[in-house]
Amino acid sequence: MADKPKKLAIQDIQATVAKGEPVFQITAVDYPTALAVDRAGIEFILVGDSLGMTALGLDGTVSVTMDMMIHHAKAVSRAANRAIVIGDLPFGAYHASTAQAVDNAVRLMKEGACDVVKLEGGEDFTDKIQAIVRAGIPVMGHIGLTPQTVSKLGGFKVQGKDVATSLQLIRDAKALEKAGACAMVLEAIPDRIAKLITETVSIPTMGIGAGPDCDGQVLVLADMIGMFDRFTPRFVKQYCKVGEQITNAMTSFMEDVRTSQFPLAEHCFTIKDEQYEAVLEALKKT
Repeated sequence: MADKPKKLAIQDIQATVAKGEPVFQITAVDYPTALAVDRAGIEFILVGDSLGMTALGLDGTVSVTMDMMIHHAKAVSRAANRAIVIGDLPFGAYHASTAQAVDNAVRLMKEGACDVVKLEGGEDFTDKIQAIVRAGIPVMGHIGLTPQTVSKLGGFKVQGKDVATSLQLIRDAKALEKAGACAMVLEAIPDRIAKLITETVSIPTMGIGAGPDCDGQVLVLADMIGMFDRFTPRFVKQYCKVGEQITNAMTSFMEDVRTSQFPLAEHCFTIKDEQYEAVLEALKKT
């Protein structure tokens, strides 16, 4: 049996970034996909609240609950032998108070078996981050386009396209670092602003629609493999079309059944002739 791979720690990620090497983060929401992501060598597996759309068919992330997040985090954590598992704190799980934030972060760690928790927001949420970190829980921040607050932002729009909002993003990034975040996601930010932020802070930046100069890159698995067809963000590169392949497989399966090409002999179980004859004889006596 092959040796179980060494579980990564945040310090391993920081060391990789310090050497100038990129790190990678992919979402996963179930055991089999998390296995594939882990075996590929991805450092971070994010159990993101985007599962509301990609796995549960919801219209957005706002209605995702802690119980939903924990349910999926448990499955992903069972598969992640090497990768660091990050669990999203969903909308409403950390907004009321620092006590609420800590309690729900603890739930993601204890019940969901996550290694890190992630929450959206900048300067306004540093008290929550500090409290969670004081409780001994690593926190990944998330600034730029924050999907939980798209109604406030006016939709899924690039953030930081003018002086005021760019400077606010830089202040947010500095605040997250000062509060004790171990890394941060930069989403839908102009590439040069993301580069400035990456050069300004000493913790790893993970870009999703934030250009090539972040310390690492993030993609949602369902987007990059063609499993989510409502829309494909501009920043996504689609590496395959698994959704089409699954549909084609279903079509082939139905055609094979209709034309008696499935199941064939190699797909069937057999019974010895004498046993079958004994069954027939027994039936005659009933």
